[in-house]
Amino acid sequence: MAAQAGPHNALIDIPGIRVGHHTAVGNGYLTGTTVVLAPAGGMTAGVDVRGGGPATHETDLLAPMASVQRVHALVLTGGSAFGLVTCTGVMNDLASAGIGVPVGPGAGNVVPIVPGAALLDLGRGGDFTARPTLEFGSSALRAAQDDAVGATGPAGQQVGSIGAGTGAVTSNLKGGIGTASVVLPGIGTVAALVAVNAAGSPIDTSTGELLGAHLLLPADGSLPMVTDAARDALNEATAPRPPGIGFAPAEQAEADVIGHTTLVVVGTDAALTKAQCAKMAAVAQNGLARSLNPVHTMFDGDIVFGLATGSAQAPDMLGFHQITVAAANVVGRSIVRALLAAHSVTTAAGSWPSYSAVINSAGTTGPATG
Repeated sequence: MAAQAGPHNALIDIPGIRVGHHTAVGNGYLTGTTVVLAPAGGMTAGVDVRGGGPATHETDLLAPMASVQRVHALVLTGGSAFGLVTCTGVMNDLASAGIGVPVGPGAGNVVPIVPGAALLDLGRGGDFTARPTLEFGSSALRAAQDDAVGATGPAGQQVGSIGAGTGAVTSNLKGGIGTASVVLPGIGTVAALVAVNAAGSPIDTSTGELLGAHLLLPADGSLPMVTDAARDALNEATAPRPPGIGFAPAEQAEADVIGHTTLVVVGTDAALTKAQCAKMAAVAQNGLARSLNPVHTMFDGDIVFGLATGSAQAPDMLGFHQITVAAANVVGRSIVRALLAAHSVTTAAGSWPSYSAVINSAGTTGPATG
């Protein structure tokens, strides 16, 4: 039986999970924040970090040997290490609502557990100081709280240049938010949300197609046809450039500013332990490796959070194997969906075309490659 996506083909297909975005564009801004809100009672989570330059908040608590067993939200954000303040915004608002780990005798004496990670999009809107604030976290949390999933579908946009993906760029192509899901009969749902902002290229240089395209399901939509001219244009646009590692302007004059990291949340409604969530996150890193080249570099902070709500049953060993395999696939699909949904952007800092825009600008003459 062919694999089937969930009803929304999104992370919110995991019952109880809600997602909210805050997007800031203009007045020097090109950045944003995304919040993944846990169901009542929290969710189990693990993490796997493989990039050489991560910016993270409270990830040590996700280690299997750490005492905290449930988290209340996850935060993905732009702004590099500055953007991690958005986690505090989320914590403040959850604490005000009495959500968190009890640490004192009073009803409101709680500490919300809110791990998070940031990608580097600093300055892409034209102003290096226009970066996420406490209010970005609060705003994205409110959007998640308002994201009631019902017969009419999820509230708001799910993919593209929104939230943590607003300022994302992948090998000089516009990146963004992507999400996807799959239903495993008798086991549960596996889904992912990705903010793709990678140093590596998502392009198969021989065809111009997206590297992860072979993972797509019918629910993910159709791919654009790539002519020889479009392939050449894509290869030119994504040609490797040395990252700017110097601190003086002259040292970066001929190089790209370091500004990367792909952030991932992958989850399931199956009942997993913290160790199993960490393993699911580790296997899900293969979705990045299938869709981006190179990946996990010293100029990326690539990180995958694994979450489990436990509303479905605990899997046996074979079932857990199927969950981890599906996790890698939904991550790869999410990356492709992000790149297909992204829109070109131009600011005072530069111009970044979308994958689709490069193909369209190359015209339709010549044989198609895909």
